[in-house]
Amino acid sequence: MTAPSPAADRTGGSDERDGRDGLHRLPPPRPAYDAHTWKEIVYLLLNLPVTLFGFIYAVTMLSVGGALTLTVIGLPLLALSLLGARQLGKLERTRARKLLGVLVEEPTPLPLARSGGPVQRLWMALKDPVGWRTLLYDAIRLPWGIFTFCTVLTSLFVLWPVLPYLTRAMANVDRAMVRGLLSPSDELERRIAELESDRGIVVDTAAADLRRIERDLHDGAQARLVNLAMGLGLAKEKLLEDPDTAAAMVEEAHGEVKLALQELRDLARGIHPAVLTDRGLDAALSSVSSRCTVPVKVTVDMPARPAAAIEGIAYFTVSELLQNISKHSQARTASVDVWRADDRLLIQVRDDGRGGARLDDGSGMRGLAERLGAVDGLFVVDSPDGGPTVVTAELPWRDRQD
Repeated sequence: MTAPSPAADRTGGSDERDGRDGLHRLPPPRPAYDAHTWKEIVYLLLNLPVTLFGFIYAVTMLSVGGALTLTVIGLPLLALSLLGARQLGKLERTRARKLLGVLVEEPTPLPLARSGGPVQRLWMALKDPVGWRTLLYDAIRLPWGIFTFCTVLTSLFVLWPVLPYLTRAMANVDRAMVRGLLSPSDELERRIAELESDRGIVVDTAAADLRRIERDLHDGAQARLVNLAMGLGLAKEKLLEDPDTAAAMVEEAHGEVKLALQELRDLARGIHPAVLTDRGLDAALSSVSSRCTVPVKVTVDMPARPAAAIEGIAYFTVSELLQNISKHSQARTASVDVWRADDRLLIQVRDDGRGGARLDDGSGMRGLAERLGAVDGLFVVDSPDGGPTVVTAELPWRDRQD
C-alpha cells in the first residue's frame, strides 16, 4: 500500500472534492502499473480505429455535404452530418469517462422538437456549435491516434519500464482534447439554442393567430357585411314600389348589423380586450370568468400592473384555461389566483372537475406551455384522474412602461 501524498492530505483526500475538481486537475500520483494505467493503455490503443473512423466520417460528410450545398439535398445532408457528429461526440465522452476518468457533462440536446417548421429546424441543426466542434475533433485527431497507437504498441515490447509515464503524458493530452472540444461550452450556449427555438415558436404562433383572425373576418363579419350591402341595395330598389317589403328588408339588415358588430367585438376581445388595456388584469379576468359555464372565484393581488405583453399573455392563458374548464372538466367550481412573487408573476387556476388533463391531450395545454416558454415562463399541470386539476403558470415580471 502506498502512503497518501501531501497533495491528498491538503485536499482532505475526499472523493467528492476530486469529482468537483476533475475537470481542472490532473489525476494524483499512483503506482507504475495499476488499473488506471491499464485503462489508459487500452484507451490509447483504441485511438487508432476510433480516430480513423471519425476522420473518415468528418471528411466524407463535410466534402459531400459541402459539394451538394447548391442542390436540394446538400444542406439537409450537412445537418444530418452534424447530428451524427453529436452522437460520435457522445460515444467519445463515454469512452473518456470510462477509461480516462474525465468528468465531462453532456451538452444540452438541440430543442428541435420545439422549433417551428422544417426550415427552422434545419437552420438550428446547421448552426449547432456542438456538432461543429465534434467534427473538428474528429478531423484533427487522426495523426495523434496513429502516434499514440504506435507508441504504446512499441513500448509494450521495448520500453516497458517507462511505459506508464509515457501513457500518463499521452492520456493527459487526450484529456485536454476532450475537455476543450467535446465539453459543453457554457450556459450561454444552451440559452442561445433555447431562445432561437422559442423565437421560431413565437413566429409560428403569431402567423397562426393572423390566419385565425383572417379566417374569422372572412367567414364572419365580412360575410355578414356583404349580405348587408346586398340587402340594403335590394331595399333601395323596392323603396318606392313596395315600401312595406323595403321596410322589412331594412329591419332584417338592422339585425345583420347587430350580429356583425357583436362578431367584431368578439374578434377584438380575442386579439386584445379593451377592458384589459383600460382597467388591467383584475377587471379583465373577472369579465372572462363571467362567461365560463362554471362559477369562478377570481383573486388578483398585485401592487402594480406588469408590462402590457406580460399582462396580455397572463390574460390569454387564464382565458384558455377557463375555456378548457367549460368544455372538458365537468367541474362545479373553479378559482383563479394571480399574484406577484419577487420578479415573477404567478397564476394558478384550479377546478374540482374530473381531472386527467395532460399537456398532449389536444386541449391546447401544449400550446400554452410553448407560449410561456417562449418568454422564459413555466407551465405546470397537476391533474390526477378524478381531479382536482391545478394549473400553475409563471411569467417574468416586467414593469409597465406607460
